[in-house]
Amino acid sequence: MSRIGNKPIALPSGVKVQVSEAAIDVQGPKGKMHVPVPGRIKFEQKDGHLIASRQNESQRAIHGLARALVANAVKGVTEGFKKDLEIVGVGYRAEVKGKNVVFTLGYSHPIEFPIPEGIQIAVEKQTRLTVSGADKGLVGQVTANIRSLRPPDPYKQKGVRIVGERLKKKAGKAGAAKTAA
Repeated sequence: MSRIGNKPIALPSGVKVQVSEAAIDVQGPKGKMHVPVPGRIKFEQKDGHLIASRQNESQRAIHGLARALVANAVKGVTEGFKKDLEIVGVGYRAEVKGKNVVFTLGYSHPIEFPIPEGIQIAVEKQTRLTVSGADKGLVGQVTANIRSLRPPDPYKQKGVRIVGERLKKKAGKAGAAKTAA
């Protein structure tokens, strides 16, 4: 019994859903999304809700997954998803130039990061970025790719991090302080 799979998905006004055998197309104010549906999971539209059902108990895990993917698509085309990043370090910054984001992250050269289709990146104060879009998976992947350009250093805490990310700070060399004393 999948508890998540049995929850109905509320369809806000302005969202159009087209259900077919293999996929669901969701269209709303923030864009369009195409969600493939695993076999033997059926979706039907009833009085402003979308209901997922399965044929037998062997699709229990996929039932919840399919419902969650469609619910994320509905939320994405109405509200959208966003993640905030912050850049920490002296001289580290970012700026948007056309369809690229140019990062200066302490390397010998600036890094140009192309902005994918369906994603918006806004830079505030050169050290704060907001990645937003309708596709939750794509927003998360772009955020992870930007973070991987300069992951946070465990010793000095410098680098690109997600806002609210907790880092473990490591102690530096203990031997240098003992020899000086």
